[in-house]
Amino acid sequence: MDQKHYESLIKKFRLNDKDTGSTPVQIINLTKRILELTEHLKVQKKDVPAKRTLLKIVATRKTYLKYLKTQKLEKYTYEEFIKALNLKK
Repeated sequence: MDQKHYESLIKKFRLNDKDTGSTPVQIINLTKRILELTEHLKVQKKDVPAKRTLLKIVATRKTYLKYLKTQKLEKYTYEEFIKALNLKK
């Protein structure tokens, strides 16, 4: 996925025009970072700090997804959000 795809997802799921910190926006940004680090680690297999960072980001995203699942969402459902990001449940 490219930069424009993530920007369109952020526009779709943000709460208002200046929203940069809501849970869905943070999950989208973390997903983008995870994919970037994954591509980096395919080339640089021995980059231990990057591996550690990747694991921390994945754990953070998992926590945010768990929180988002408990929230009552008005604009969209949790399943729609997961499907838009191409994540497994």
